[in-house]
Amino acid sequence: MLPPIASRFVAGETAPVALEHARETNERGVGVILNLLGEHYHEREPADADATAYCELIDDLARTGLRARISVKPSQLGLDVGEEVFRENLARVVERAAEHGEFVWIDMEDHTTTDATLGAFEHHARETGGQVGVCVQANLRRTREDLERLADLPGKVRLVKGAYDPPAEVAYRERSRVNEAYRDCLEYMFEAFDDGVAVGSHDPAMVALAERLHDDHGTPYEVQMLMGVREDAQRELAADREVWQYAPYGSKWLSYFYRRALERKENLAFALRAVVSG
Repeated sequence: MLPPIASRFVAGETAPVALEHARETNERGVGVILNLLGEHYHEREPADADATAYCELIDDLARTGLRARISVKPSQLGLDVGEEVFRENLARVVERAAEHGEFVWIDMEDHTTTDATLGAFEHHARETGGQVGVCVQANLRRTREDLERLADLPGKVRLVKGAYDPPAEVAYRERSRVNEAYRDCLEYMFEAFDDGVAVGSHDPAMVALAERLHDDHGTPYEVQMLMGVREDAQRELAADREVWQYAPYGSKWLSYFYRRALERKENLAFALRAVVSG
């Protein structure tokens, strides 16, 4: 059994429990993006094992017909072991998803992984005709230019503010500057992207901005939020737009919370506010 604070943000320790969470969330009109907890492996064996687990999860999703997708972390699939290991494992997962017509999200981790992650996305976006998505972080100074590179590709792009704590030479540090960068990037995406805009934010101002930009440009979009955060808003928003909940699951929930809290002190405060306001 997960402790209360963990069960608020983690959809169980096993795939069957996570799938049940997805079913219940679907009944409330919200799609689910499932992420098996695990990251920063320095040996190939656990990376290969998690890739196999994702392939099995894809089989389960195809069998159940749930409105659910998967999201993988590059370091979970072996990027810290070697880029070739990551690419091989990602190819396994994407190929299995393609067999079933399922969609794969590729998470973005710290700034040192950006080039490898975008390169893998670009390859699979073209190979699958757009059945993959990638996350980009508005706090990185390079992201606006990265979006110009991604604009003409098939697939989806999730824009988040950024949960990691990169150095000032590569990232904006002030909250106001990160918000400004997020708005600028979001405006560009609605102007330049034909499809595939994913608004990864719990900030009501950014969600409202996306709605206005959609009205102006007609670009299809979806809103993505974390499990356990503003779930009432998720259900309300789902009444008239596409909403997806990012739901991690698995036995590594303790290291997940520990790592997130260490990355930025704001992460722990954010989680505590979500619990108190829930």
